[in-house]
Amino acid sequence: MTTDQSQFFKGLKVVEFASVLAGPAVGMFFAELGADVLKIENKSTGGDVTRGWKLPDEDPESPVSAYWCSVNWGKKHLFLDLKDSSERQQALSELADADVVISNFKHSFAKSIKLDGESLLERFPTLIFAQINSYVDPEDERPAFDAVLQAEAGFMFMNGEQNGDPVKMPVALIDTIAAHQLKEGILLALLHRERSGKGSMVHCSLMESALASLVNQASNYLMTGHIPQRMGSKHPNIAPYGDVYACKDGSQILLAVGTEKQFTRLCHCLGLVELLSSEKFMNNRSRVENREELNLLIAKAVSSFSLEEVMDKFIENDVPAARIRNMKQVFEHPVAKKMILEEEIEGGVHSKRMSTVAFHLKK
Repeated sequence: MTTDQSQFFKGLKVVEFASVLAGPAVGMFFAELGADVLKIENKSTGGDVTRGWKLPDEDPESPVSAYWCSVNWGKKHLFLDLKDSSERQQALSELADADVVISNFKHSFAKSIKLDGESLLERFPTLIFAQINSYVDPEDERPAFDAVLQAEAGFMFMNGEQNGDPVKMPVALIDTIAAHQLKEGILLALLHRERSGKGSMVHCSLMESALASLVNQASNYLMTGHIPQRMGSKHPNIAPYGDVYACKDGSQILLAVGTEKQFTRLCHCLGLVELLSSEKFMNNRSRVENREELNLLIAKAVSSFSLEEVMDKFIENDVPAARIRNMKQVFEHPVAKKMILEEEIEGGVHSKRMSTVAFHLKK
């Protein structure tokens, strides 16, 4: 039986002094699981800067953008000028019964108005203060959005076509990864408080989050000195993996063949069984070395099938493959539809976004 996850954090109060994406995504995570989340926005600037990050075809008069809506579901909102002592006192009154604070204030600003972790823990000793910044040292206050960290942490250098320029990923991936790191830290801090009765400070940086996510590419360099180069969607260690092929109806598919059994099945599906006895393709190492020739052979075979024909073959024979979908096609999928959260918000805006929760607990 699936547990009702929407009440896990019922009774938990979270105050969010965070803007843009990473911090607000953490606040939304707790809201989805039943916490009472209050987002305090800067009254003097009109609130979270992403309220104005609109596509050209969005309503310029709307108080929010689709971007802002993506990570601000289920929250209460309070606009305060924290430089004003009376309004700052109003914020402190909200913190009196708070369990968690999420902040991405610059350290110097937070300290100047005594909303930094040290000041708040001294005043509220059971509070969990969760801080997210761009860099490891909270006092390193260089401004840095997601794209800056994609560049600094090596992601952009690796991403793009072989002879092209570095390319950033089209989602704020570093922000999203950092949000996961911060929520994990908060969950540990809640467990620590349950055992000790004491609050704590959790700090997460976009830089560390990005570096921790380099995984195999980091190990490739650390263990062999290999500096990953741009190679499109191809995989440096496996072939055919990440390669894209066109069907006869113009649709595109991606292959992610990771084992010898899967390669054998692929060859049988495409009528390429002769490849199995070729020294050029007999194991993964040889396939990586002869990737270009292999891709030409697979591309020719795939082009003789329609999308439906080739995907039916791959699914039936357990070959890892996928149709490359655009956003419209993604949201025709029942799983995607099920994850949409809708909400009527200020100004009569009917907002939609994806759930930040992608796990299911059963009892």
